[in-house]
Amino acid sequence: MKALVQRVTNASVIARNEVVGRIGPGIMVFLGIAKGDSQKDACYLADKIVNLRIFANDASKFAFSTLETKREILIVSQFTLLADSHKGRRPSFTEAAPPDKARELYDFFVDRIRTTGLKTETGAFQEHMLVEIQNDGPVTLMLESRNN
Repeated sequence: MKALVQRVTNASVIARNEVVGRIGPGIMVFLGIAKGDSQKDACYLADKIVNLRIFANDASKFAFSTLETKREILIVSQFTLLADSHKGRRPSFTEAAPPDKARELYDFFVDRIRTTGLKTETGAFQEHMLVEIQNDGPVTLMLESRNN
């Protein structure tokens, strides 16, 4: 499981010509679910993400987590994080989990984040989306559950 995490001042997702998710200051999480991922991977990444110290203190250091600052989270499923582009010019997505398994783990991940009490919004699973992000910093981090 991979998560691309961005610190944002605001972010939103539009699907089917309507806003389906919107947050103010917090983090944007793009979540890629691979074949072989499990609830253990989802728990690891969810806990890591909410406790990752990426918000500044007065000295402009990475000192506080999303959980400590009570910021908001927007989560979007993004199978393209599993792209393999080593051969040819067209990326391969053979490492991405099948949609039914990915949906199950995505929902589990979102529920795990929601247990923190933080405002948590989502995109629309397996749909075309327009994502607007105002990256703060910019701060962008790639996390993987299999590197734990």
